[in-house]
Amino acid sequence: MNRKLKKTLAGLCLIGTLTLLGACGKSSASESHASAASDKKVVIYTNADEEPVNVIKKVLDTNGYKNKYVLQSFGTSELGGKLLAEGKHIEADLVTMSTFYLDSAQKKSQLFKPLKLAATPLTKVPDFEAPMTTQEGVIFYNTKALKEANLPVPKSLAELADSKYKGQLSISDIKHSSTAWLLFQALIEQYGENKTKTILKGIYQNAGDHIEESGSGPLKKVRVGEVALGFGLRHQAVKDKQDGLPIDYVEPTEGTYSLTESLAVVDKGKKTNPAAEKMLNLIVTKGRKELIKDYPSALYQNESTQGLEIAKDQKVFAKKLTPELLKQHAELAE
Repeated sequence: MNRKLKKTLAGLCLIGTLTLLGACGKSSASESHASAASDKKVVIYTNADEEPVNVIKKVLDTNGYKNKYVLQSFGTSELGGKLLAEGKHIEADLVTMSTFYLDSAQKKSQLFKPLKLAATPLTKVPDFEAPMTTQEGVIFYNTKALKEANLPVPKSLAELADSKYKGQLSISDIKHSSTAWLLFQALIEQYGENKTKTILKGIYQNAGDHIEESGSGPLKKVRVGEVALGFGLRHQAVKDKQDGLPIDYVEPTEGTYSLTESLAVVDKGKKTNPAAEKMLNLIVTKGRKELIKDYPSALYQNESTQGLEIAKDQKVFAKKLTPELLKQHAELAE
């Protein structure tokens, strides 16, 4: 073989080798890009209370996702603001949040991806939502503190405006907690906005410095007897009573109003972390078994509330809940 032919063959071999290496390089880069999202820790944003957060952690940790997620808690209004303001630029991959905020964020920026749920909701829900819990409000009181103050147990929310309860009442702030909205909804539905303004004036005067930012804040004050009674999350009062604390509760004559919190996966296109939806379905299929014990409302087929403490007069506000309606009702507190 002459020298010229050898050089030509060597050149062709070199070109072939480089082409093969280049193709391999492209394949590896593509595979790395595809797996990067799943290898990255799932960022979870939540406004949930302590009980659901503990369930979420337990379910994920015991089903192969320990140390594979970062969970950050926010107040309802704070997280709602982030969803609406940041849209798809939000850091979160998975969100648990008041359903009305998820609806609004989806309407504004198509923030969430369609889901393939591993369980069937009892009611029709948008394809991007997975119901997680039902929040209910109730009047609760410290049996010892109320007796010492020589005060009667109120039967209605309107009674909380009676001046005899001044300094003995705690509620949450509607500007920070959706729990307070359950109080407002019940009053508005039963008495109309004009009369509700008068009732709220008395309630706020009686609460004074005991208006809390978190939904669980009022019960914490009632537990230690700092105040005798309050309005807050029903499931927490039920649990305290079951645990033997000097806490009891009364279903208000206006009814027990509720709102739901749901799960959703942020749609980041090719950067959407596939583990987020897997985690969501784990929470729905395995977490609901625990969650329903604290939040006794069936949300999916084949769920049972038998033997659980269920509110006798469950109600839902007649109008569709939205951030705009929340703002409108919050203005009544002014």
